[in-house]
Amino acid sequence: MWRSCFLYSGRCHLSHVQSSAVVKHVPVNTTVVRHWSNIPFITMPLIRSHGKSFAHRSELKHAKRIVVKLGSAVVTRGDECGLALGRLASIVEQVSMLQNQGREMMIVTSGAVAFGKQRLRHEILLSQSVRQALHSGQNQLKDMAIPVLEARACAAAGQSGLMALYEAMFTQYSICAAQILVTNLDFHDEQKRRNLNGTLHELLRMNIVPIINTNDAVVPPPEPNSDLQGVNVISVKDNDSLAARLAVEMKADLIIVLSDVEGLFDSPPGSDDAKLIDTFYPGDQQSVTFGTKSRVGMGGMEAKVKAALWALQGGTSVVIANGTHPKISGHVITDIVEGKKVGTFFSEVKPAGPTVEQQAEMARTGGRTLAALQPEQRAEIIFYLADLLTDNREEIISANKKDMEEAESKGRLAPPLLKRLSLSTAKLNSLAIGLRQIAASSHDSVGRVIRRIRVAKDLELEQVTVPIGVLLVIFESRPDCLPQVSALAIASGNGLLLKGGREATYSNQILHRLTQEALSLHGVRDSVQLVNTREEVEDLCRLNKLIDLIIPRGSSELVRDIQKAAKAIPVMGHSEGICHVYVDSEAAVEKVTRIVRDSKCDYPAACNALETLLIHRDLLRTALFDQIIDMLRVEQVKIHAGPKFASYLTFSPSEVKSLRVEYGDLECCIEVVDSVQDAIEHIHKYGSSHTDVIITENEQTAEYFLQHIDSACVFWNASTRFSDGYRFGLGAEVGISTARIHARGPVGIEGLLTTKWLLRGKDHVVSDFSEQGTMKYLHENMPIPQRNIS
Repeated sequence: MWRSCFLYSGRCHLSHVQSSAVVKHVPVNTTVVRHWSNIPFITMPLIRSHGKSFAHRSELKHAKRIVVKLGSAVVTRGDECGLALGRLASIVEQVSMLQNQGREMMIVTSGAVAFGKQRLRHEILLSQSVRQALHSGQNQLKDMAIPVLEARACAAAGQSGLMALYEAMFTQYSICAAQILVTNLDFHDEQKRRNLNGTLHELLRMNIVPIINTNDAVVPPPEPNSDLQGVNVISVKDNDSLAARLAVEMKADLIIVLSDVEGLFDSPPGSDDAKLIDTFYPGDQQSVTFGTKSRVGMGGMEAKVKAALWALQGGTSVVIANGTHPKISGHVITDIVEGKKVGTFFSEVKPAGPTVEQQAEMARTGGRTLAALQPEQRAEIIFYLADLLTDNREEIISANKKDMEEAESKGRLAPPLLKRLSLSTAKLNSLAIGLRQIAASSHDSVGRVIRRIRVAKDLELEQVTVPIGVLLVIFESRPDCLPQVSALAIASGNGLLLKGGREATYSNQILHRLTQEALSLHGVRDSVQLVNTREEVEDLCRLNKLIDLIIPRGSSELVRDIQKAAKAIPVMGHSEGICHVYVDSEAAVEKVTRIVRDSKCDYPAACNALETLLIHRDLLRTALFDQIIDMLRVEQVKIHAGPKFASYLTFSPSEVKSLRVEYGDLECCIEVVDSVQDAIEHIHKYGSSHTDVIITENEQTAEYFLQHIDSACVFWNASTRFSDGYRFGLGAEVGISTARIHARGPVGIEGLLTTKWLLRGKDHVVSDFSEQGTMKYLHENMPIPQRNIS
């Protein structure tokens, strides 16, 4: 008889092990107790060579062999009698999808007992005598006492039906499934273990999905205090330990454990302060409190964590997630494999820096401190940042050169994006000038009174400006965006999370370091955070409890993806910049070519560049029209013809397939319109509400255009390129908004503020204002005090 250590309730106990078939390979003195978090467990030499678990969620898409463990709460209905067929069908669909992608899927399932309980209850009711049923009446029949059903009998009655259901569901996807029932002895006995291993490998080789369950009809009840026994054997006392043992035995890449909770929390789920642990690192010293056990399963979260840590030790990655939530259960498995932030991911590799959730909390705390500073102090930080940009220009340009060289060598960026990525002395000087503008105009931003009302005698109400909270700004290929947006966030007292593109890694790192150096001037270093972890944009968009506003700056594809992903967080931005210039019949010849050239050719990759040129039909075959065409050809602008324009020409440029195109390059569409009203209708139909221009000498026509175009920016005789925060005198912009919200067009400090109401009274209560009360509402507007901004 051998003695061995095993895990139970945080203590190590001694117990006799009945089987010596396994333990004889390794002497007892090789046992080592490790402590991961507050959960001790046993580390022992594994018979198989150690695999390496994935360090980050994004690597899960490379998982080839996957075990999906379905807890009792996932498989069974809420009444614990019968199966949740809808959920089960969805799970089978997801597993089939992954199997058909070439992955090797295995399912460890519960449900036989619940299915059998349903069948046996039905049989008991049917076995009642007909006479008893007739005399008892329908209502009494429903209330007829059902004897307590023994679990092993339920399992025996339910297992075949459960398997038949799986087979029918998988057949819909042309996938074959096979049933395997195991007990603890199948892992303790060496011969049985080898047979099980060989069977599973053969099934996977034949592209068959093994469906594994404990043989509950014959298995003895789990022994207390028996989590680990022997060498390299985790006691199969529930399906959590079975999934872990099986995954390590089969060298699986990933276990997905589905239960009725979101994952692992830092305190019992449902408590006020409970926070979902996105990634659990066994080396953490954090204290984790476990809640109650599953409503139907044999184990609880503690059992799942112990099994997960054992599997992780064996080289298999683990994710624990909710498989019962109706909004996510239909894609929870595929989301996990795609690397999305679902449930709790177990990783042995702890990153050096804070998590993005911790960064968001730091930004919120730092932002509140920032907002409490005096306006002069916030301005001083921005002035200092402007000085740091000019004083460290050589180091900044050197870092940017690394980004440029890598981007050019990999060939990932188009020429317009390379131009955006590039930083120069001139760019840095312009950037510093813009920051000083922001600092100078920031004194009267946070805490400004915009309305005062005397509600009643000695009851005064104020509406004041306050920061929005925590901003998430996602930007591509534009490192100069980082100090611009940081300055605007500082001036408006907002916490800031920045997510830059990988192509600007070196540039962003030094610019962020300088930003934090400036913030340290008044002890608010943490208010601006640069996300350096490998977070996917879609995952960031799910942090609705930590982020108050998302501002994307990049391609229209990026903006659309963010708007789609951020279902619970407001997004401020524009998905496209389809800007129009309308050349009226009364346009001045000398103005047209200058404005059109600047709008299209100054910076064709910008969102405020001309994309569609509308020309009044009276200008066709005139000298002005010829000058426009000649200028575009000289500038090497590729011309596309709109349907009406093409109809006027015998030999025309290629006709566009769509009039809603943002070219972002030296290309544009030319279309003919009959009048200013026709131009307005075209813009409203095909535009993106960004920036639209009229060129005319007729003031009445111009005013009609200005008043009737429903875009964020509408200009008369001026280039579309003026649609910019710096050129508007805002110092810089956090982005351009085309949404119908408080901020439209270039968004500066004002667009990053919201308001709150302050009510000052003297023992006022609403009942005093009733018909029998002594007070009356006045609702008088009061003068707004002028702030001293000298």
